[in-house]
Amino acid sequence: MKVLITGGAGFIGSNFIYYMLSHYPSYELICLDLLTYAGNINNLQKALSDPNFRFIYGDIANRELVYELFARENFDWVVNFAAESHVDRSITDPAAFLMTNTIGTHVLLDACRLYGIGRFHQISTDEVYGDLPIERLDLSFTESSALQPSSPYSASKAAADLMVFAYGRTYKLPVSVSRCSNNYGPYQHYEKLIPLTIVNALKDKSIPVYGDGENVRDWIYVQDHCRAIDLILHKGSPGGVFNIGGGQEISNLEVVRSILRHIKKPQSFITFVPDRPGHDRRYSIDSSKLTNTLGWRPKTSFDIGIIKTIDWYIKNHGGEHV
Repeated sequence: MKVLITGGAGFIGSNFIYYMLSHYPSYELICLDLLTYAGNINNLQKALSDPNFRFIYGDIANRELVYELFARENFDWVVNFAAESHVDRSITDPAAFLMTNTIGTHVLLDACRLYGIGRFHQISTDEVYGDLPIERLDLSFTESSALQPSSPYSASKAAADLMVFAYGRTYKLPVSVSRCSNNYGPYQHYEKLIPLTIVNALKDKSIPVYGDGENVRDWIYVQDHCRAIDLILHKGSPGGVFNIGGGQEISNLEVVRSILRHIKKPQSFITFVPDRPGHDRRYSIDSSKLTNTLGWRPKTSFDIGIIKTIDWYIKNHGGEHV
């Protein structure tokens, strides 16, 4: 089995590569990554010594490079993690997000159609659904929820999802999509809330929190996400979409407070800053389809996962290399 993992030098992609190398030692894994600010070759240092892993530098939106790679390698599967993902950056530079997230996915789909593929799996996000009211705790996003993206980032991902399904129907391409809630764990870029909080706290710096901090996210430890993708690829039927949620809804403010408590730093480090435009209030994911069809459930509670994450950043120079 030969698997192309795009965006594998990023946060979730690198964790998935290590997961696959550990669980499927006979698989050949090839990572294609442009190494933008969110991708770091240092994340893959341990993988580079594995004989079943190779790294290729390149852009998924570069059609000539992608076609040449597909023609040479004859992939069985493609798992597309490659994405610009930071909402703030998408507000200031939407074009970069459209190029990678939408056009890049389109190029990969064309390559899969032309050169043949056993499965194309798109890593998406719960943000394509928009947000939910804070006060309606009875509501959660299901796979049939309408797509109502709030930011250029989530709009570019929603467009890519629709392209994936269109290729599945029009060209009979074996495709699947997973939409996951907020991930945390090792190798995450420091611009995201949890690593930013950990690194700033370790350096006794202030921690910015948007608005009132009451925006709620459903948090999932990255290893639980990797297990879900594994099940979808090996046991899930092509053509479907699967929600992957941690089932642990926590406000941004409480996440920050929890980290400060664990690191034994004062709550006074918290600094409230003006809210960002179009900031979604609450995400909640219903993962019952994945549980009922493939038997997946998250294993790592937030209390355990955040301690593991803090320990990782402490051991890796305060996260400065991510």
